[in-house]
Amino acid sequence: YRQGITGVDFIICNTDAQALEFSPIPNKVQLGASLTEGMGAGSIPEVGKNSAIENIDDIKQMLGSTTKMLFITAGMGGGTGTGASPIIAKAAKELDILTVAIITTPFSFEGKRRKMQANDGLDELKKYVDSYLVISNDRLREIFGNLTLGSAFAQADDILTTAAKGIAEIITVPGYINVDFKDVRTVMKDSGVSIMGSFACDGDNRALNAVEGALASPLLKDNEIEGARYILLNISSGLREVTMDEVTIITDYIQEKAGLSADLIWGNCIDESLEDKLSVTIIATGFQTVEQREQDKKNVRKVSLLTPEEAPLVRAVEPVNSFMAPKPEAENNLEPVMKLKEETKQSDLFGDLFNGNRNKVSEEQESTFVRHTLIEEEPSVAESPAETGFEFEVKVAETNFV
Repeated sequence: YRQGITGVDFIICNTDAQALEFSPIPNKVQLGASLTEGMGAGSIPEVGKNSAIENIDDIKQMLGSTTKMLFITAGMGGGTGTGASPIIAKAAKELDILTVAIITTPFSFEGKRRKMQANDGLDELKKYVDSYLVISNDRLREIFGNLTLGSAFAQADDILTTAAKGIAEIITVPGYINVDFKDVRTVMKDSGVSIMGSFACDGDNRALNAVEGALASPLLKDNEIEGARYILLNISSGLREVTMDEVTIITDYIQEKAGLSADLIWGNCIDESLEDKLSVTIIATGFQTVEQREQDKKNVRKVSLLTPEEAPLVRAVEPVNSFMAPKPEAENNLEPVMKLKEETKQSDLFGDLFNGNRNKVSEEQESTFVRHTLIEEEPSVAESPAETGFEFEVKVAETNFV
């Protein structure tokens, strides 16, 4: 608020009446006055949630019917920010307002419980916002080192303010090439996780240094924009206006880092307060983070084709229709052919003697004995079967039953 973001109205919502009183922001909404009696949510997200529900009509009235875009800034892990921000985001979604959340996650020294509450609150917030940026306080500690406690939290607030200011002024500050609200809506509508970087510098090599600094921003959690679907770029200059060569250096560098499939939307604006500096602001959306890409790599199944040379124990399998292949021609068989010689039936010589008292049975039911004798015949040439592609031959020995 004190940095004076152009074209933006501010509303502060809190369960702590004392914090509201000392805030310079004119538009104030006390959440859950009857529930908390103005004494805060006690680091309990459920209390913050119910407090926001109690005053949701006041929030909707503040937003009105002319609000097109809403930034929700909150510190996750406590009671009010964690519990109330999803309720406010849900109300904005119902009003068809483009909603972007910029939230901070706790330092590790704030405790595991606070960290867990922050993760749960972020998961709930994701359901209702179009896009969200996560500022990790631990990452700020890695970048800026061992700051005093007051400086550490102040640095987190400054980064959060820079994010909101960077997105808002892309729309509100005019330039030779304007990025309007429709462009921002295209980039951020239902885009999920977003990353943002902003950096300003001067000197002879200011274009390359500015874009490199923007991509090294603490707002860029993974330090890269590879795989982004949309990239919103704003180049601001002051008294020393940006040149065409500098624009080419910046856009080529971003396109190389993001990939050729990224849709780059860029604009230019004039900010005389920059003097000789060149400022580059990058917003990237619609991409996977490093953790998601690594998880996808683990889930990929590799298939290797084995050849008999590479795997000698693998035996080649014949085609399924191999049994239908034409039979080879039969060779002339000159070997002797064995043929069955018909013999007469041996009659039952003693049937009448032993079976005199039995009734006669039919001839079909009588026991018969057949004896076969193999005799040698002259060999003959076997006839070649017709080439039908699929055939077989059945030979039946002629046997008479008497």
